[in-house]
Amino acid sequence: MAPVSKADKKVAVDAAAWMFNVVTSVGIIIVNKALMATYGYSFATTLTGLHFAFTTLMTIVLRCLGYIHPSHLPFPELLRFILYANFSIVGMNIAKLSMIPVSCLLEMVLDKIRYSRDTKLSIGLVLVGVGVCTVTDVSVNSKGFLAAFVAVWSTSLQQYYVHYLQRKYSLSSFNLLGHTAPAQAATLLVVGPFLDYWLTEKRVDMFDYNLVSVLFITLSCTIAIGTNLSQFICIGRFTAVSFQVLGHMKTILVLVMGFFFFGREGLNLHVVIGMIIAVLGMIWYGNASSKPGGKERRSYSLPTTRQQKLGAASDSDDNEDKS
Repeated sequence: MAPVSKADKKVAVDAAAWMFNVVTSVGIIIVNKALMATYGYSFATTLTGLHFAFTTLMTIVLRCLGYIHPSHLPFPELLRFILYANFSIVGMNIAKLSMIPVSCLLEMVLDKIRYSRDTKLSIGLVLVGVGVCTVTDVSVNSKGFLAAFVAVWSTSLQQYYVHYLQRKYSLSSFNLLGHTAPAQAATLLVVGPFLDYWLTEKRVDMFDYNLVSVLFITLSCTIAIGTNLSQFICIGRFTAVSFQVLGHMKTILVLVMGFFFFGREGLNLHVVIGMIIAVLGMIWYGNASSKPGGKERRSYSLPTTRQQKLGAASDSDDNEDKS
């Protein structure tokens, strides 16, 4: 049996990481939809805090088992990440279509990434497809626009920061999650009940908790462990833009699963056409971005310091003496 090449192994691991993210993300959306629509649990921010509390427990277990090693993340970096992540959680679902352009802009400005024409066109095709099958109301008010603006920028920054922190501090997905999950859980569980009350005029402590609803909440939190971990793994292995482009596949799958589990009202010709356009765009993006020049980082020569110049000059003198 021929040995598996390094490239083939990377492709297999990338595919496994992506499938892990797709399955857990679609699963948690379906469970949350059932929890909120069927049992009336509308406390989304508090529920997200519980998700990160369960994820924190998972990181503690992994640390005890030796899968998470001691690592350092400066407090200012952690605080910045928590601010971006929590702001994105509060209002992200309002304007997902703006995520890819903003993520592209961040990578172009901060990472000096350059995209080819085909890569840009394929991204545009994905946005058109997802827009056709998901956007039904284009009315805008000032509060909705502000919430969408904050959510889009904070989520783009949070996803860029996942990739940035892993590279800068050599953190694995487990390690980074071990730093961020406890802080997110604490802040969201403190702020969540008040924010949910402001949004729904209902108190989370007054909810009628029964066996079935508690089981659904527990199931949601358990799946969230995989969702949070797989997000960090995927962004660490890919980039924020690739994560967003491929992430719209989850939007398509959620629509299909929603029609399957919760009724077919809304499944019409323009939705099906939108799904097909989006999938074609994703295939095009994968092909275009993998080609040479499809998506590359510009390299700049580092400035030479006076000390480096003196060192180079002494090396030159030594060489001349030897000759």
